[in-house]
Amino acid sequence: MRPFVKAFAGICSGAVIVAACAMAASAPRASAATLTQVTDFGPNPGNLQMYSYVPASAPAHPAIVLALHPCGGSGPQFYSGSEFAGLADRYGFVVVYPSATHMYNCFDSWSAQAKVRGGGSDPVSLMSMVTYAERAYHGDPDRVYVTGSSGGAMETNIMLGDYPDVFKAGAAFMGVPFGCFVDASDYIPSPGASNCASGRINKTPQQWGDLARAGDPGYTGPRPRVQLWHGTADNLVYYAELQQEIDQWTNVFGLGRTPTSTDTPQSGWTRWRFADSAGKVDVEAYSIAGAGHVLPSTGMAGYAIHFFGLDSGTPPPTTTTPGAPAACRVTDAISSWSGGMTENITISNTGSAAITGWSLAFTLPAGQAITSGWSAAYSPTSGQVTATNLGYNATIPAGGSTSIGFQASQTGDTAAPAGFTLNGAACATG
Repeated sequence: MRPFVKAFAGICSGAVIVAACAMAASAPRASAATLTQVTDFGPNPGNLQMYSYVPASAPAHPAIVLALHPCGGSGPQFYSGSEFAGLADRYGFVVVYPSATHMYNCFDSWSAQAKVRGGGSDPVSLMSMVTYAERAYHGDPDRVYVTGSSGGAMETNIMLGDYPDVFKAGAAFMGVPFGCFVDASDYIPSPGASNCASGRINKTPQQWGDLARAGDPGYTGPRPRVQLWHGTADNLVYYAELQQEIDQWTNVFGLGRTPTSTDTPQSGWTRWRFADSAGKVDVEAYSIAGAGHVLPSTGMAGYAIHFFGLDSGTPPPTTTTPGAPAACRVTDAISSWSGGMTENITISNTGSAAITGWSLAFTLPAGQAITSGWSAAYSPTSGQVTATNLGYNATIPAGGSTSIGFQASQTGDTAAPAGFTLNGAACATG
């Protein structure tokens, strides 16, 4: 498992004053299939380092992907340890790999300067790199994207809030919401010590959304689409952060917290999509059953690039969920009182093969909202809910069962959930 400091990273938020940078017409172009360091890319208040990768397949005006490493890492390490360069070779986009140089090699996502457009610090440095790539590599300013892991994911959310007019979409692997760190005092490199990274900062979706909107307070234009990833067993940047990020970005887009669709594109993955009235998916979230602080793992970068639209419309490969039940049965027991209730759910595998990695989807009656749960990770807390296995109960043997449960508030309707499906297969009840 990575050191805890890799759970943190600063979000880039700089002023687009980079337009004032003097970029020489003879700016060096990264050799095809070679990672190249750029030493003079414009204003650099964060004292960052810039590395760029321009594949041989790059067209005249390529898209640009800003790829941000986790704390404790570097641009060259993220280049060699992730799949983005290989995808760039296949699809012809440029990748910029910055390196942070301070605070455990984390990008600044905690300071007041980082949380506002043009505030200074690392964000301005990162925007300088984007502008450099647009000029030196003739990058398409209408196709600029940002992604990152852990601390780099935290910085990804910052960039999307500070520069909504620059980035068309972003993908954050194991991040926290924009503005989650109050200041550097909560940026503590120890498991469970940070109020932000441990999910102890409670805000309403409106409050989370207001923090992101404050990154560029005068902005009223279209927002970059957001893809979010988290493992259910992450004990460095807690799994609760995924719901907080969902709350933030769905609020920014004016969307409800109930997904418009839920599916399982890979074994152990649950994908929630939040679309507008026209069907455009503005927010997409992935819950990875049993995964710790290890994302992105193999294949996930391809889903990010597909979300960005950089793969020529070719979707990533989808696998059939191993162990998908031929039949399943759900039984429940409810205890209620004025304003509250508990529900214990037993999931039985009545098929002939073991289920390895499961997600149980169901719809809560109106007025019910989960306040706490056990033996599974629940998201969202009302409407169409998905309960995802934890590490210790990921396998349900043929003929076996597992029990989960939750406590909920209610406004009068204490009926059981409806529409139980296990890994996409409908379950019998009773």
